[in-house]
This record gives sequence, structure tokens and C-alpha cells, in this order.
Amino acid sequence: MKEITTAELQQKLENGETVHLLDVREDDEVASGKIPGAIHIPLGEVEERLEELDKAEPYVIICRSGGRSGRAAEFMEAQGYDATNMVGGMLDWQGEVE
Repeated sequence: MKEITTAELQQKLENGETVHLLDVREDDEVASGKIPGAIHIPLGEVEERLEELDKAEPYVIICRSGGRSGRAAEFMEAQGYDATNMVGGMLDWQGEVE
């Protein structure tokens, strides 16, 4: 499984790179803030909502600490998606949130 740190992701965003973000936290967790532009699909809904995501695009998967996003990234890779886990999750995120 590919991984990216919060600092590496923040650098990509600050450099203006296009990064597709998928936040798999629960609704109440996302209500406290998510990375701007992130798509929100709770982990329990990823399997049935996978068709909402473009297989041609790479995704960075986000959760609170990196555990659930790791499971989501492994599942997505098995389905043929290009998925990278953001290690440390939102607990380590220093950038802006919306």
C-alpha cells in the first residue's frame, strides 16, 4: 500500500498540484473540519459508492489517524483504483480545514 505523510500532502496542495482526496471518517468527525475539496464517503459506504470515484484518477485516502483510510486504500487497490493512505490522519494535519 502506498502512503503519504500529512506534510507531503500539504506540500503538494501548496504547490498547486491536483490531488483527489477521499475522507472516510464518519459524518460527526467531518463536521469538525475536513481538508478543502475532499470528497466525503464514510468507510462503511465506500464499497457501495465506489462507482462515484473515477478509476483513472489517483486518490489520497484520509481518516482520523490513518487506520480506516489504510483499510479503504487496500480495498480500493484491490478493486483497481490508485489509492494512497495519508498516514497520521487528521490528527497530524496542520493545514487548513473547511
